[in-house]
Amino acid sequence: MTERIVVGAALLDGGRLLAARRSAPEELAGRWELPGGKVEPGEAPEAALVRELREELGVDAEVIERVPGVWPLRPPYVLHVWTVRLLAGSGEPKPLQDHDALRWLGAGELWDVDWLDQDVPAVREVAGRLGGAGWAGGAGDPRTG
Repeated sequence: MTERIVVGAALLDGGRLLAARRSAPEELAGRWELPGGKVEPGEAPEAALVRELREELGVDAEVIERVPGVWPLRPPYVLHVWTVRLLAGSGEPKPLQDHDALRWLGAGELWDVDWLDQDVPAVREVAGRLGGAGWAGGAGDPRTG
C-alpha cells in the first residue's frame, strides 16, 4: 500500500498558532487540529496546503518550511506539517469547511484545546521551534510524560 500524504498547516501570526475545531466526521467532531487535508494525485504537498487553506478557511497563505517529522494517521495516510503565514490582504480565517470554530493560541494557551491525538506530536514539534516553556512540553502541557 502506497503512503498518502495529508498536509497540515502550522499557521502562525504574531507568536500565535491557529487551531481549528472539527465539525466532521462525527468521531472527530469537537476536537482540534492543524488545518489542512489530503494531497491529490499529481499535486505537490505545498500546493495542496495552499488549496486546502483556501477551501477550509478562505485565506491565501504562503508555505514557509516543512516541520521535521512524519506522523502516522490511519493507513495509508501520514501527516506532514509546514509552517505557514497569511499573505498580506488575505483577511482573517473563517471556518468554512469541516470546522465550526477557529482559535488563535498564544504560548500559555497551546494546551487549552483538546487536540486530535495524531496532531499532538506535530503541535509539540511546532511549539518547540517557537520557544518558551509554555510551548514545548513545559508546565501546562498535560501530554508531557
